[in-house]
Order: sequence, then structure tokens, then C-alpha cells
Amino acid sequence: MKTRHPTGFTLVEIMIVVVIIGLLAALAIPAFQKIRSASQDKAVLSNARQLAAATDQYMMEHGRSTVSIGMLVGLTNYVKSLDTVAGETYPTMFTAGTPITVTGVGGARTITYAL
Repeated sequence: MKTRHPTGFTLVEIMIVVVIIGLLAALAIPAFQKIRSASQDKAVLSNARQLAAATDQYMMEHGRSTVSIGMLVGLTNYVKSLDTVAGETYPTMFTAGTPITVTGVGGARTITYAL
């Protein structure tokens, strides 16, 4: 008499694996989103810091404390390129020594760089 061993997985075993994968995803996705928004904030803050330094340099060279973003950003200007990382909006005018507020970071956040 031969006995056959069943091959494959039962429905219950497959359901348990799917539930475990779902739990792991539920834990991992919020952590990933938090890390992503933190890295976007750091990149935006770095851009604002570069714009503040460029504004100060422009003031020292030209004697004017207020400057437009067009005079700061460009291939022959103080900041070569300003890449947005989270759909943020930078101000159009900068004044040396004043905070720079960047809006719309990630669609909802606002970041202010104060000297």
C-alpha cells in the first residue's frame, strides 16, 4: 500500500503568508515616508542656505541688499542651478540677513531658513 504525501500549500498557509507580508508592509511604508520627507527637508534647507549665501555675496559685490532670484541662479551667477526636490516654491526676491521661507515642500510643508 502506497501513501501519497500531499504537495503544495493549503489555502490557510497562503493566507497566513499574505497577512504576514501585509503586516511587514504596514510597518515599513510609514518609516520609508518619514525618511523620504526628512531627506527632502534637508535638500530644501540646503538650497535655502545656498541662496542666503548668494544673497550675502551679491550684497557685498553690488552694495544692494535686495536681489531677485534671477540674479542669483544661472550658469554664470552665484548658484549654478536650483533643483526642486519636492515641488517646493522659492521666493522671487531675497534680502540679505532676512529669513528665507520655502513653501509647498511635499505639497504641504513650509521650511524657513534663518541665519
